[in-house]
Amino acid sequence: MSDPAETRRDDARRLAQRSGGPAVRPRDAAGVVVLRQGPRGPEVLLGRRSRRARFMPGVYVFPGGGLDPDDRRASGFEERFATPLGAVDAATRRRHAALVRCAVREVLEETGLLLGVPAESGPAPQAPLPPWRPFDRQGLRPAFERLRLAARAITPARSPIRFHTRFFLLDGLEPTAAGPGDGELDDVGFVPTAEALDLPMAGITALVLAEAMAGRRDPARPARLFAWRSGEIPIYR
Repeated sequence: MSDPAETRRDDARRLAQRSGGPAVRPRDAAGVVVLRQGPRGPEVLLGRRSRRARFMPGVYVFPGGGLDPDDRRASGFEERFATPLGAVDAATRRRHAALVRCAVREVLEETGLLLGVPAESGPAPQAPLPPWRPFDRQGLRPAFERLRLAARAITPARSPIRFHTRFFLLDGLEPTAAGPGDGELDDVGFVPTAEALDLPMAGITALVLAEAMAGRRDPARPARLFAWRSGEIPIYR
């Protein structure tokens, strides 16, 4: 079986040759597929990107964004992380903690929702960094250990804006409201998964949602990698 990483590098080189320039290096990013059980079945947290956004304008997405330098620093709370399984490259393993922090932080910034659980031993053992202070004020700690890697996706090499996004699944934890989001997403809320595909949505978002639903049914399911090859989206384990 061919090495997925080497295959992606070959794809990038071919696309660069066709476009007459080098492929853009993808930026590390993270998102969260937040699932809960609603009155009509499973629901997923979605928001609509601004129509003025440079990347994927006007479509519904999972909360998420690019990795920030502060995400590499410990939050100040007790931190536990699930072990990623499946199509996990060395960079994802090396940056796993930072990517989980990024995912939880982005949910708070974009939606105003805290993915937290009650603090088990009172206040944080040290002063939390600014992104994490809303958890402390609510008597919570970030639920890092509840996030499980569900899938990865790499934007096509010919795209002028590229991300290597790690999508985490969070199932069955009701978020805590902390205030409004930053305005990057509007129409934020939980949508029945049976109706989600009727919304304007990128194909990769629909694929990741399907993968997250499969992971919900099978917690041992390994993460998959979605990448583009000759205009198609192959799936790598």
